[in-house]
Amino acid sequence: MNFQNQGRNYLVTGASGYVGGRLVRDLLNDNKNVRVMVRDAKKILGQTWAEKVEIIEGNASNIADLNRALAGIHTAYYLLHSINVGTDYDAIESEMADGFAQAAEAAGVSQIIYLGGIANDENRSPHLTSRMNTGIHLAAGPVPVLEFRAGIIIGSGSASFEMLRHLTHRLPIMTTPKWVSNRTQPIGIRDVLYYLRAAADLAKPIDGVRDIGGKEIVTYAEMMQIFAKSVGLRKRIILQIPILSPKLSSLWIGLVTPVPTSLARPLVESLISEVVADPAKSIDREIPPPVDGLLTVSQAIELALTRTANNEVVTRWSDAAYPTAPWQKAQSDPEWAGELTLVDHRELTTDVPIAEIWKKIEAIGGEHGWYGSGWLWFLRGLLDRMVGGVGLRRGRRDPQLLRTGDSLDFWRVEEIQREQKLRLYAEMILPGKAWLEFKVEERDGRTLVSQDALFAPRGLGGQIYWYLVSPFHFFIFPTMLRNIVKAARKSHATSHTLS
Repeated sequence: MNFQNQGRNYLVTGASGYVGGRLVRDLLNDNKNVRVMVRDAKKILGQTWAEKVEIIEGNASNIADLNRALAGIHTAYYLLHSINVGTDYDAIESEMADGFAQAAEAAGVSQIIYLGGIANDENRSPHLTSRMNTGIHLAAGPVPVLEFRAGIIIGSGSASFEMLRHLTHRLPIMTTPKWVSNRTQPIGIRDVLYYLRAAADLAKPIDGVRDIGGKEIVTYAEMMQIFAKSVGLRKRIILQIPILSPKLSSLWIGLVTPVPTSLARPLVESLISEVVADPAKSIDREIPPPVDGLLTVSQAIELALTRTANNEVVTRWSDAAYPTAPWQKAQSDPEWAGELTLVDHRELTTDVPIAEIWKKIEAIGGEHGWYGSGWLWFLRGLLDRMVGGVGLRRGRRDPQLLRTGDSLDFWRVEEIQREQKLRLYAEMILPGKAWLEFKVEERDGRTLVSQDALFAPRGLGGQIYWYLVSPFHFFIFPTMLRNIVKAARKSHATSHTLS
């Protein structure tokens, strides 16, 4: 695809993330010319819109990559953040914003649109301060910057919604820190996308901060009660105690919900301050509210629940790459880097058709589990969460279908060729890199199913780790392969009986 046709051209950064992936879809629905900039193009190839956009693969910290991405662009959406990269994320975000502003100026961009967080309370968290500073650095250049500052985003698959959902579901009685009584103004993802989408058609550039919040101002405790009522649960009993720090709260959230501690902490810290829109920073004059009005908290929750129940979750908080441990090498390391790869190989031959075997392979993980040795998988996930990893609770976007880039418990789909190959990359904290790979092929009129667990250790510690966990492989991997074939055979027999 190229931008030879008439009209405005749009760049969406962060297109593999929660908001970005949905915005691209909406802009294309409006017949916009869209280019996306992603670090790894493979992560978005499974998106329905992947063939309808121009893809620039590059790093937002690299000026040459930014120049390529911004060439010929009228409006650039800046949807990047670095809250999971370490303690110096503020400096990293500021540096990225500076580079983006300079490249936008050089490319003659007319408008930058940035999505940050409401930061009107002087007692704002480091995360919200960093979001605010990013906007300041973007606006330091001559290109007009429209900075939308949003409240807590409620939508199917959002980190804030998953945190709210699991806390409310799993804890009928809970002791909470005092911040659950702070006021907040949550906004539905539908309304966030409405404003971002409408900004694409502005008659002239806007330079300034605009707060966007939902229809209601509530406390977090009230949000939990609203959620409980929406799903038919009894009213939650909430006991506030003043000694729960953000660190302790995020550790607890990391154990109880799918949201890892490293992501929960900035979310919790943001709740310490009041996140309420300032009427003086309203966007209403430039972009009127939706004709049918902004969503209430109850409406946003019910819409998110409906999307989840109908398996219509387009993007999830876990779509963005989860940062690996600092001793892990990048996935893009060249093959000639000389790394050792250790392999646990298993294979079975069966008379079950490839199509039936593939259905079970593609449905692996999430609510379906890992075909046996469930307690060992649970233990490995628990250990991962205890050291700050993602654990098993991320689940999957769709119970049956996978796409490249999908998160799958503590794996990510690196490659999928239907009825041929599924390759998963491990995002748990490890002293090295790990993959789990399935292949199916026809051989002599039968189906050969192969399963490989691959591990590229990082130094001696990585090799020691592999040999320490190898005994568990004898329980996990043969059982998993046998049960996949067994489940496929049972489904095949049932379908034949019904027919």
